[in-house]
Amino acid sequence: MSGTFLAARLLFAMLFIGSGVAHIAQADAMTQYAQAKGVPQARLATAVSGVWIVIGGLSVALGLWGDNGALMLVVFLVPATFVMTNFWAVDDPMAKQTEQVMFMKNIALCGGGLAIFVMFATLGDTLGLTITGSAFELQP
Repeated sequence: MSGTFLAARLLFAMLFIGSGVAHIAQADAMTQYAQAKGVPQARLATAVSGVWIVIGGLSVALGLWGDNGALMLVVFLVPATFVMTNFWAVDDPMAKQTEQVMFMKNIALCGGGLAIFVMFATLGDTLGLTITGSAFELQP
């Protein structure tokens, strides 16, 4: 199972690491998009969220307190989903459909993040291929 869980962690984390790097490397474009969505202090929010999701993604990928990393990603996703993919506020039918698909993708990613959290927090060191154990300890 350790190899399969490692593959799952890497596939999950790649999205966040890549997106976080883009938040930083393409800060102007990301800030403009965040401003268009009504994010207060968009430049700061873009930079902080970029660093946050890179750290969370690396934590999950490396198994370095992966439960904390998974929770970091869920904590990012919940507000980002409701602010950045607010399909209910879009009038154009094509744009609305795109936003709704992105909303549902983010909801699914929240579920994946919670599942990864539970795996780390219940199985901890028995998962193998991790740098540390879990920070949380849930009963299986």
